[in-house]
Amino acid sequence: MTKKIILSGFILFSIQSFSQVIIGDAVGTAATKTSVLLEFANTNNKGIVLPYVRTIPSSPTEGTILLDASTPTAVRVKYYNANTAPGSNGWADLSGQTADISTVLTEQPTIAQAPELSGSKAIIGSDTSSADGVLVLESTTRAMVLPMVSSTDNIPSPSPGMMVYINKVGAKRLAVFNGSKWSYWKP
Repeated sequence: MTKKIILSGFILFSIQSFSQVIIGDAVGTAATKTSVLLEFANTNNKGIVLPYVRTIPSSPTEGTILLDASTPTAVRVKYYNANTAPGSNGWADLSGQTADISTVLTEQPTIAQAPELSGSKAIIGSDTSSADGVLVLESTTRAMVLPMVSSTDNIPSPSPGMMVYINKVGAKRLAVFNGSKWSYWKP
């Protein structure tokens, strides 16, 4: 509980000062990475977990990334790019394969958000944002640096919706875990 309060306070302070937020480490690279809003410590065995959604948002903001759990036996990591080609509805699949996370979903809260909390979100990089999301990075010049690992094999118990960047010579790529398998995207 104390960690949550400290993290919340740190994020609120960072939002007001428009600084870089570093999670999981006391020392960051703000001096050398001036284009970074959100950075994760290079622990080599942790990732960021995307929000699980049981209902796909009807009006998502471009760039939204989530774990689509609308069909618990066919879960996929998706991002919204607004491309409405036939059959896509603007959502692009990052998983390339389905997973069954029915058991994991039994541990997730199912309580609907109270109306007064429906617009609640943490914004980093600005005082306000029209984007609808739990965590919104709002900047035209800064980005998020994903947690870096040398291999997904180093992650002891990956969670469905986990995302990392593999920073290994000859194997630099984005990796997403759908609850069953890792999918890899490289440039």
